[in-house]
Amino acid sequence: MLGRHGQVVMSRADIVAGKSGFQRADLMDYGSLYGMGSSFGNDYTAEYLVQLAHQVQDNLAQATYGKPFNAIDTDQQAGITREMRAQLHGMDLTRSDVQLTDAVADALITLRGQIATSLLTDNFAKGYSRARSLDKVTAEQTASFLLYSSLTTVAHRPGKNYSWTSNWPAEPLVGNAPTSSTFVWTWASFTMVFFAIGAVLVIFRLWIEPKAANETFEPVLQGFMKPTPSQKALWKYFLVVAGVLLLQILAGSIMAHYYTDRAGFYGIDVDHWLPFAFLRSVHLQAPIVWIGVSWIGAGLFLAPLIGKREPAGQRGLVNLIFWVLVVIVVGALVGDYLGIMGMVGKHWFWFGNQGLSYLEIGRFWQILFFVGLAVWCLVLLRAFLPTLRSLFRQSGGSILGAFRIEHLLWMSTVTVVVFYVFGMIPLGKPNPSFAITDFWRWWVVHLWVELAFELFAAAVTGYFLMAFGLVSRQMVERAVLFEWILIVIGGVLGTGHHLYWAGEPGLWVGVGSMFSFIEVLPLVLLALEAIDQQKHIKEKEGFQYKLAYLYILGAAFWNFVGAGVFGGGTLNAPLVNYYEHGTFLTLNHAHTSMFGAFGLLAIGLLYMALRYLNGDRPWSDRTGIWAFWLYNIGVVMWIVMNFFPIGWPQLEAVYTHGYAYARSMKFYDTTTFWQWMRMPGDIVFAVGALLMAWDFVAKLWAQRSPRDTLLVHGSKQSA
Repeated sequence: MLGRHGQVVMSRADIVAGKSGFQRADLMDYGSLYGMGSSFGNDYTAEYLVQLAHQVQDNLAQATYGKPFNAIDTDQQAGITREMRAQLHGMDLTRSDVQLTDAVADALITLRGQIATSLLTDNFAKGYSRARSLDKVTAEQTASFLLYSSLTTVAHRPGKNYSWTSNWPAEPLVGNAPTSSTFVWTWASFTMVFFAIGAVLVIFRLWIEPKAANETFEPVLQGFMKPTPSQKALWKYFLVVAGVLLLQILAGSIMAHYYTDRAGFYGIDVDHWLPFAFLRSVHLQAPIVWIGVSWIGAGLFLAPLIGKREPAGQRGLVNLIFWVLVVIVVGALVGDYLGIMGMVGKHWFWFGNQGLSYLEIGRFWQILFFVGLAVWCLVLLRAFLPTLRSLFRQSGGSILGAFRIEHLLWMSTVTVVVFYVFGMIPLGKPNPSFAITDFWRWWVVHLWVELAFELFAAAVTGYFLMAFGLVSRQMVERAVLFEWILIVIGGVLGTGHHLYWAGEPGLWVGVGSMFSFIEVLPLVLLALEAIDQQKHIKEKEGFQYKLAYLYILGAAFWNFVGAGVFGGGTLNAPLVNYYEHGTFLTLNHAHTSMFGAFGLLAIGLLYMALRYLNGDRPWSDRTGIWAFWLYNIGVVMWIVMNFFPIGWPQLEAVYTHGYAYARSMKFYDTTTFWQWMRMPGDIVFAVGALLMAWDFVAKLWAQRSPRDTLLVHGSKQSA
């Protein structure tokens, strides 16, 4: 980018180096870029867009009238504003050299210095701890990257009348407003979702739900057998789940406090040694850890039951996977902190903090985590294999024989492994483009979580329904396959609703809006199936797993409400998302879907394993039930006392004043009362987690007493 007399204002090298600086300083966990990142702290693109526009106005006013913009009359201000918009809209960012007007070039130079200084300066009044991993040079490069990102939101695409971000963010000052395609695809997507819900219900009721004459019930998990050595070794997984969940709650509570008391935590000066960015990265990574460990443990628990034998060396492999996970978690946590504190140096990308929301851990730890997942997948295959082969032979070797529920369960673990890989593109260094980086980031955040996790959830829930004799094998396999089809269709192309505003091609507005609504459809089916499951459980006398299924039913409810109603059913519509993106309504969706859908399911699977492992010993559901209702009450309190009372006014503020204001501390200062109202829900939720942790310990301790029923190591297990 060239200023007067060919002066280089900003180069590609500056921008690329600045993107690395942005990640190295983990600025995505304090503030956001293109609305993605932390809701605490300004959105850099919106904030610096407004500052740039004001600076250009001042430069133009001084050049034209010899006065600052605020000192000229209204008509003159209107003319200057039109000229400011024309100069910003008219920049062609596809050129190898972009000739800037004097007003824009001077504004960029001025702001770059101011931003670089602010990055290197503590501002505890805003809850900001300086970027310790940056120096003066890298701070200026990072400022160049942030300003370039702001320019992409206002500079028009060649031959178009809208910017590279489809005119996001909403900002009246520069003339950013929704495009016509944003309107059109919103109405088209609403039409699509209502039609698709009707079609799916018809298909489910006519072809999936009706029972065939040859349907068989296979209650393979009736009664209790002596736990195998590998199942006994799972006790460590339960304790890690409880401990990491409590760590997540602690980090989240301190983060929530930052919104009101930004300079300390009840008199304790935490800003210097616990920056908000570190707390948020812990809060985001923790649920991935404890939910992932829960599902890994559930799969390992099922391995000898599905395979009907304990493979040789299985206990050693279970222990190996556990200790690999411990090394990854501890190493990633330490690296995360040292990276943010500027103590890792040039190896930050590999061993520090990558600086991408939900993908903060260093690349070395990512690779190790992938290896751990792959080993888990192979260990399950090794155990499942006799049953998988037997079921395939029973089907006469047809292709349908490879889609029995046990096959689907193992295939879902493969997707958990494979989709994590996309978060490591390219493998050895940061991608120079944020748009491409963000594209692959969403392949993990969206597809890994909302596709692979959903596939596993559907498969494991279906297997247990069959294993406990609640529904027939044929019904489970039909339903799970149908849900899988919907999850895959909605998951892959539905990722497009995350790509509306970050510089990706404009086609994603249409594709993302239409296909993301398909994500709601399997959630509708899961809700319907949950109702049917509850009926089956009530009809089945002596059902031993009511506590586990209480959590699974809760997960189905929150999957529909949190992911469906609060997410895909509303926020994915382009026109809604244009104003809502990155507000407290997004937090509402994230908390209710992540914990409500996947967290409760993970806890339910652990309680299912605990119940089986306890066998005929005394067992009480009471503490687990208390924990369940405290969790749910806490989530509801978050919604009605924090997310909604802040999110709806924030949405109105975006529409009325622009996104930069709605994300500023000036706006958050108007919500102080409701920020404090987060505390009651946090307390209730935390008590639920403490009760669950105590219940886990008590039930694991109870397993120390002897049992009479015996399953011999290496022998086959009968139904």
